[in-house]
Amino acid sequence: MTQKPLLQIRDLNVAFDTPRGQIRPVRDVSLDIFPGQIVALVGESGCGKSVTSLSILRLIPSPPGKVLSGKIMLDSRDLPALPEKEMRKVRGKEIAMIFQEPMTSLNPVYTIGDQIVEAVMLHQHVSTKQAYGIAEESLREVGIADPRRRLQEYPHQMSGGMRQRVVIAMALSCKPKLLIADEPTTALDVTIQAQILELLRKLQRETGMAILLITHDLGVVAENADVVAVMYASRVVEVATVEEIFDHPLHPYTQGLLRSVPRLGAAEGRLESISGAVPNPARFPSGCKFHPRCSLSRQAAASAPAEQTVEIKTVEETFRVLKICTTVEPDLREVQPGHWGACHLIENYEGSKVSLPVLNHRREVTANAVAAEREGAVVVEVLQGKEG
Repeated sequence: MTQKPLLQIRDLNVAFDTPRGQIRPVRDVSLDIFPGQIVALVGESGCGKSVTSLSILRLIPSPPGKVLSGKIMLDSRDLPALPEKEMRKVRGKEIAMIFQEPMTSLNPVYTIGDQIVEAVMLHQHVSTKQAYGIAEESLREVGIADPRRRLQEYPHQMSGGMRQRVVIAMALSCKPKLLIADEPTTALDVTIQAQILELLRKLQRETGMAILLITHDLGVVAENADVVAVMYASRVVEVATVEEIFDHPLHPYTQGLLRSVPRLGAAEGRLESISGAVPNPARFPSGCKFHPRCSLSRQAAASAPAEQTVEIKTVEETFRVLKICTTVEPDLREVQPGHWGACHLIENYEGSKVSLPVLNHRREVTANAVAAEREGAVVVEVLQGKEG
């Protein structure tokens, strides 16, 4: 029996009204997440990742924001069409979210216990005593020592890593089907990052929930994701398994991201970087939004007839790219089995069909990886004891 997706996003378009006109930070985004799967949404700051995630929970402030078109289906229910009363039941209970900075999710004037209990009582309809018991168990599950005492503390009495654990406990206290983790380790130091990511993997395995992991950290993606969707300038430009993305990246933007990552054992020298910056949504270039930064289009233009190229002038340089890149925005096509790309220069692109990126894949977990994970868990427990 074919497994059905837990969440389906179809042709999502989100706009914001500004004094200078309407901007669209999310355009034609389609994505599927299956039960128990970790899908990473990757891209530079400003590409539309967080707006996409907030749209799922209908947390886009309106006005000025609004969903122009598209569907977001959770177990066959269209979330944008649900009455607000029904949507409140979805938030927290079926879909939970972890934000970048834990202090933005925690109210400084209420105790940790009060904040977790409020969410539990809202969705599980239990007594106050039962809710505190659930809250205490939730803190214990995320590795917080002496959870009963911690329930009486305020956010400012905890370290950054402990606060992030509290946010995770709060998000998971109602056993959601889907967890949206928006840059969950950005504000934490490296050792705490490792603990938090290990914790998420452990809880995901134990509960079977799906995770939408939003990040720009490719190391985090390599360690955690099953499927990767690369986003650039409001659109998804490549989708594949995590193994394919790292071994055979096809889109020039993905290739550029991977070349900019330092590698152990690599020859010394400066890391490569992608020229330019992510374009402002109010001033997107025509055609492929990546063409002003695309080294592949520049290389192809160097050997192409002059009538097939266009000169581009920036503050820093003047160069030529292919004309088709500046006039026709490429669709997302399945250029190889289970591998989608949106670039005119990908091999087999013109002969491939436009299709939805549906990929029910789980990464291979080796025995060595499991053993390393267990060793890491022991270290984490020791650190937790010291922090507690």
